[in-house]
Amino acid sequence: MIRVGFHVSVVGGLHRAFERAYSLRCSTFQIFTTNPRGWKQREVSQEEVGAFLEESKRTGIDLYFSHIPYLANFAAEGEIFEKSVHMLHAELQRSFKLKIAGVVVHVGKLKGKAYKEGIRKIARGIDLAMEGTEDVLVLLENTAGQGTEVGYRLEHLQDIMETSVFPERLGLCIDTAHAFEAGYPIHTTEGLEAFFKEIDERFGLQKLKLIHLNDSKTSFASRVDRHWHIGEGQIGLEGFKIILSHPIVRSVPMVMETPWGEEWDRRNMRRVRELLGLPV
Repeated sequence: MIRVGFHVSVVGGLHRAFERAYSLRCSTFQIFTTNPRGWKQREVSQEEVGAFLEESKRTGIDLYFSHIPYLANFAAEGEIFEKSVHMLHAELQRSFKLKIAGVVVHVGKLKGKAYKEGIRKIARGIDLAMEGTEDVLVLLENTAGQGTEVGYRLEHLQDIMETSVFPERLGLCIDTAHAFEAGYPIHTTEGLEAFFKEIDERFGLQKLKLIHLNDSKTSFASRVDRHWHIGEGQIGLEGFKIILSHPIVRSVPMVMETPWGEEWDRRNMRRVRELLGLPV
């Protein structure tokens, strides 16, 4: 089954995600389960969990993901590191209750730290967050490589996985815009094949659990993270024809994080469904 959806809003309650996703013909989606701009964590009530799972049953959308707030930096020191660990720990606890398939994380920024030291710090932070939680997957997302971000090369994520004491709980989330911006030519047939070959060699394809399907507003290898509408950016329509015809892509859940707007959401979904050969 081909699964495609959006990152959707939870304004009005977590359960509202299903209504919004269903209206956009999503078969999967991604949400923030807490305020994406703050550190404060919260528990979900039994009533919230019940309403959420009931909507999953009603709409038939039974595979969905969460993303921790962008404030987290597992390569940081002191208070930011501690808050990041607590944030992911709380997210994993909420996600288990909500039956979320995986929690997406940006691993962090080095900010002057040596690479190997940063990798050890990141792996340690994620490990600490996973301690005492149930087996919800943590999905390491590739980045564009903006500033001192870690994760713009696949070997960065491999090093984190190999350093972790819980590698079986780690998976991959690949963002098409970030890969393109980081210098992987996934908009070409040869480049996409080489990219998936490298993923298979470094991790095994079974580790690829989610694709963030985004076009890029910035040019190839720009190292600048700017998502754009499908086929309207620098990856372009021809690039997405190549990407969406690949059997590996079609076998992995896809979530769009394109700029919000109801009409644009509908246009993006129409375009992706057309390229996938699904009814529009």
